[in-house]
Parts: sequence; C-alpha cells; structure tokens
Amino acid sequence: MTRTGLGLGLGCAALGNLYRAVTDEVAAATVEAAWTAGIRYFDTAPHYGLGLSEQRLGRALRGRPRDVYTVSTKVGRLLVPDPAGAGRPDPEGFVVPATHRRVRDFSRDGVRRSLDQSLERLGLDRVDLVLLHDPEGHDRAALDEAYPALAQLRAAGVVGTIGVGSKDPGILQRFVTQTDVDTILLAGRYTLLEQPALDELLPACLDRNVQVINAGVFNSGLLAVADPHEGLPYEYGPASDGVLRRARALAGVCTRHGSSLPAAALAFAGGHPAVACVLLGAQTPEELIRNVALFRCPPPAALWADTVAAGLLRPDAPLPSADHEGEPAC
Repeated sequence: MTRTGLGLGLGCAALGNLYRAVTDEVAAATVEAAWTAGIRYFDTAPHYGLGLSEQRLGRALRGRPRDVYTVSTKVGRLLVPDPAGAGRPDPEGFVVPATHRRVRDFSRDGVRRSLDQSLERLGLDRVDLVLLHDPEGHDRAALDEAYPALAQLRAAGVVGTIGVGSKDPGILQRFVTQTDVDTILLAGRYTLLEQPALDELLPACLDRNVQVINAGVFNSGLLAVADPHEGLPYEYGPASDGVLRRARALAGVCTRHGSSLPAAALAFAGGHPAVACVLLGAQTPEELIRNVALFRCPPPAALWADTVAAGLLRPDAPLPSADHEGEPAC
C-alpha cells in the first residue's frame, strides 16, 4: 500500500453484519474474492459487529502467507462483556446480539488491552497498522495518551505503522500536524459529492508525507448505483432532495460519457496524490468483484471537464487519470 502503487483495500465492516446479516460462508467468500482480485490490504475494527469482523477476517486469512498481506485494526473502543445483552440487538447498526458494550477508552492501558484483544480475535501475532478510531470528542486523551502509546509500540516494533481514522477533517488535521502518524483513514470526506478535506487536510498530508486511506467513497451508498433514487442512504441516513438532485446530475454526466456514477466515484476517490489506497466495503463476493472491475475501468478524461463545467465538482480538485488501470490492488 504505497503511493507508487495506487490500489484497493477491503473494508471489513460488512463482515461484522453491518445493517444486515451475512453468513460465515459469504463473509469468507468475500475475503476470497478480494484475495483473488489481488487485494492484500484488509481493514477491520473491534467496533464492527462487536468483534465479529475481526474473527471472520482472521479465519479467512488463516493459512495465507503472512508476509504478503497487510491488516489494520483500530483502538479506542474496548469491548466489555455484557451477558445481559445477549437477548438484545446491537444498537449501533450491526446485526449481532449485544453481548458486549463498547466503552470509549483512549488511555495507554486501553490501547494495549484493545490491541491484545484484537490480536486474539484475529488469531494473529501482529497487525501492520493500528488506527485510533473516531477520537473526536476525546481529543485530549487521544493526543496525550493514546498516540504516545501507539508511538511506543511502533518504536518497539510491535506494530509497523500507526495512524488515526475519522470522518472529521479537523481532528485528522490535528494529528497530521501535531504528531508523527504514518497514515490517516479518511471516511466520506473526499468523495465525488463532497471534498472538505481538499482545503487543508490533504495538502498537509502531502507536506508531511502522511499516506491517506480513502474510505466511505460511496457516501454510505448513494454513489454506489448508476441511477440514484429515493430511499438510498447518504451519511447513514436518507439522502435529502438537494443531495439526491446533485447525485442524479452527476449520474447524467457519467451516462453521457459512457460511464457510471460508481465508476466515477471510485476513480475520483483515488485521484488525489495524497491517497495511497481506496478502501472498499462489500457484503458479498459479487459486490466486491463489481467494484474492483469498475475501479479498473475509469471514466474518460472528458467526463471530469464536463463535471467541473456543470458546477458539480470543485475546479481545484485534482482530476483522476487512468494511470492505475490494470495495476494490481494494494
């Protein structure tokens, strides 16, 4: 996963039954499809299905050469057993029983305990990248306690690289400029629909050589279909009329150029020079295969000029090229 080899990673929230349940077999087949497509980077977190995503990913990777793939997980949410919750559904969007509670913990001890628990669920002796997960609202503890704990783990060689993941460009900016993180995971803030990270965050990443993993590039689903329609989610809720009109206008430009909205969304997400990897989520092997194919067949260059001319894209946004077409995924 480097800037010299732009590619794809698999975001594994769906392996934790995000919004709907998938079987163990479908989860394993999705990871297999990603592997067959050349993807070698897999991102997970304790939050995803109360550990289910980590467990399923670990099983799916078992037996594969450890030195040829990269795994990231996250710290900041400890899972505390809650036997009384076994009969209740998880309240945070994952179709699993609420057998654990998520407890926000950005202390040094919380970081170490979270990582140890993740390694146990994954069945691995190490992870390659550890990210602070959504530290907004816990800025001080994350900067003063969690980050130094991760920096010590990196210095000791326990983890390879460290970083922070969030949908808040402001908190990411603070970590990029005030710490020595290697990576940020940017969720939903540099997409075909919105580019607030373009103002300060992405230039700062380039200046400080911090690599960017771009996630949430379909804005929760609205950009994932060729014909946006009412009822599709945007930012984990229903899309407003204004957002839906803009998505439809973008889709119209794509159609006129023989492309599609999801293909353009994927191409744009990887078009900024700070972006090292575009992270894709998938609930099924078929969805994964479709998205990989779209990524490897980017729209024609003329589409971007027309999008800017129509006022649908900021004119200062770096325009994608077809340089990554056919290249191996990260």
